[in-house]
Amino acid sequence: MKAFTRYKYGGPEVLSLEKVEKPTLKEGHLLINVKANSANPADWHILRGKPLFARLSFGLFKPKNKKLGADFAGIVKEVGQGVTKFKVGDQVYGESLQGGAFAEYTCAAENVCGLMPERATYNEMACVPIAGLTALQALVTHGKLKKGESVLINGSSGGVGHFSVQIAESYGAHVTAVCSTRNIEFVKSMGADKVIAYDQESIHQYNGKFDLVLDTNGNLNFADFKRLGKRGVVVGFTTMGHMISVLIKKIFSRFSLMQFTAQANNDDLTILANLVQEGKLKPHIEKTYAYSKIPQAIAYIELMRTRGKVAMSWEK
Repeated sequence: MKAFTRYKYGGPEVLSLEKVEKPTLKEGHLLINVKANSANPADWHILRGKPLFARLSFGLFKPKNKKLGADFAGIVKEVGQGVTKFKVGDQVYGESLQGGAFAEYTCAAENVCGLMPERATYNEMACVPIAGLTALQALVTHGKLKKGESVLINGSSGGVGHFSVQIAESYGAHVTAVCSTRNIEFVKSMGADKVIAYDQESIHQYNGKFDLVLDTNGNLNFADFKRLGKRGVVVGFTTMGHMISVLIKKIFSRFSLMQFTAQANNDDLTILANLVQEGKLKPHIEKTYAYSKIPQAIAYIELMRTRGKVAMSWEK
């Protein structure tokens, strides 16, 4: 089968399209014929081995897994011993930060997969896993968002951000979104009730008050969270120094600020699929690349100007 491989850390240029053996089916796993992928910031962080402490998990001097890729959508070709939720022929989507999804076939644990809704395409559902799970878990699992509450979403036009706006709106929240001027209409079309353009009004001086502040961009400081919200959730940081500053100040404060990494599970993937099926969640795909252009897709999202998501298709 074809797969993108890498034997050292670096940028998209270290990726090569090679012929490799199909993955061996494991107990509790599915062998999936991949039809589409999406690109995520996690892909370029893992590709580059940054931040450096991440290499403790992915390989200290070189990558443990030569195959990259997390998000996928495709067709189940084989099921391993002990699998109960899926069968051969099912259309599924999911993610694995262990890698291996940028390939014609991937082997994924049953608990990180979900059934695709009938109304969605492979490209659309490949865009949902990491970004959708992060948005859902940030708002509901960790943010405890309730109907009628107000939420500020910083970084509302990107992958996690545009899903967050839609999910918050579907849960009955009043959504204020932060984005650039060029993305105002896009974010409003996702369901935002109000938009703050950060290039017209500094969010660091804004004096509104919200039940929940969700920072998907990673540039809010601790004082911003305390000034703006009753509680906060952060899912990304612009720099290591900024991350350390925010987390240290959190330790010495009673303010509720959660920081987490999304975990794939069947229940949350089902919630996301149902939202897509009901028309309450729509992945916005800014660009679609052929699978042979996966390195270019990663380079594109690394610019951090993507509106919505970028998909990569294996369908001929």
